[in-house]
Amino acid sequence: MSEIKPYRDSAVGKKEQIATMFDRIAPKYDFLNHTLSFGIDKVWRRKAIRLISGNSPETILDVATGTGDFAIAALKSGAQKVTGIDISKEMVAFGREKIRKLGLEGKIELLTGDSEAIQFPDNSFDAATVAFGVRNFENLSHGLDELFRVLKQGGTLCVLEFSKPRQPLIRFGYKFYSRSLMPRIGRMISGDSSAYTYLPESVEGFPDGEKFITFMKESGFVQISEYRLTFGIATIYLGRKV
Repeated sequence: MSEIKPYRDSAVGKKEQIATMFDRIAPKYDFLNHTLSFGIDKVWRRKAIRLISGNSPETILDVATGTGDFAIAALKSGAQKVTGIDISKEMVAFGREKIRKLGLEGKIELLTGDSEAIQFPDNSFDAATVAFGVRNFENLSHGLDELFRVLKQGGTLCVLEFSKPRQPLIRFGYKFYSRSLMPRIGRMISGDSSAYTYLPESVEGFPDGEKFITFMKESGFVQISEYRLTFGIATIYLGRKV
């Protein structure tokens, strides 16, 4: 399988560009995330958590955790401990403050970390989650290999990611919104001229659907399921390590 190319031609790698970009927009990230999705992202997260709850995970690793929204939601699965990692120091800092205010420091820990070099031993977690983060991996195969490595036998991977609607009219409307309106709104609120232009570019370049499932299979995941959400704007992928 071919890998996803960096979103900009530059001497700086995709990983460094992503970290810098999210550091810049961290103060406005939560507000923009919920505003630009009209709050639907919260519904998608709840659906993903319900899907992993069936396996009763006690420990969860949330990769590309950002400010910790998914890590916080993941406690509804019944997990006793959720660990989130992200390459953006500023996003992690905002997430830690959010967790402190909620009084969840004993159950959720956020750390700066690299999805392609996860700082935990083999077979450490019952479940791993990635919400809107796999398309930011510099090397998708390496990232999925690492997620497979740190999962225990029988563990579940849950990936929630944007995808491309298949119905032509829905796809046209989504492209118009994401390419024309979203960057303008994002720029006005965050003051960043590139972050919300990057979003539709990264979604368009991401190998969703069967292509992504092939990546998961190559990393060793089995029993893979795909759940398309809201006319295919987002998709949940579930896989197991056996």
